Amino acid sequence: MEMAGSLIVEILGADITKQKADAICNPANSLLIMGGGAAGALKRAGGIEIEKEALRKAPVPVGKAVATGAGKLSSKWVIHAPTMERPAMSTTPEKVYQATKAALSCAEKIGARDVVFPGMGTGVGGVSHQAAAEAMLRAIKEFENEAKSLKKIILCDIDKEMVEAWKRAKEKLKMLT
Repeated sequence: MEMAGSLIVEILGADITKQKADAICNPANSLLIMGGGAAGALKRAGGIEIEKEALRKAPVPVGKAVATGAGKLSSKWVIHAPTMERPAMSTTPEKVYQATKAALSCAEKIGARDVVFPGMGTGVGGVSHQAAAEAMLRAIKEFENEAKSLKKIILCDIDKEMVEAWKRAKEKLKMLT
């Protein structure tokens, strides 16, 4: 566990649906349809009510994020941060960066103390693990001075390549104490 300014940034190789935190980030599409990847896993574990609530808030542009209840997950909220406009579209590292910043701002707005992120844009989005990791950590580093309620960010993925990419990106961005 290391610090990014006042924020603790933890990197875990684990199942995001099993994490206990105030909020879990869903790398969404603007329509907030929870199909595959992390979104599908969150819907299967937390229940269809997450998607039903999200759909009422759609569409959400890339660069914005909305929170819903978390159903049966061990968190209060799911933060839906679009990395793409439509389901199964390719995306870019810049959109991953925008989605990460939007999710962090949303977490702060709802008063979350901790938030869990999977790799953003790396599944159907097609962004490489390393490019996604660098975009996400750049967003976290830039956000650290805005954090008030938010104390901890957990980067969590079952994909070992994503976990290693976050570790490399963290070192590259000098986010070590």
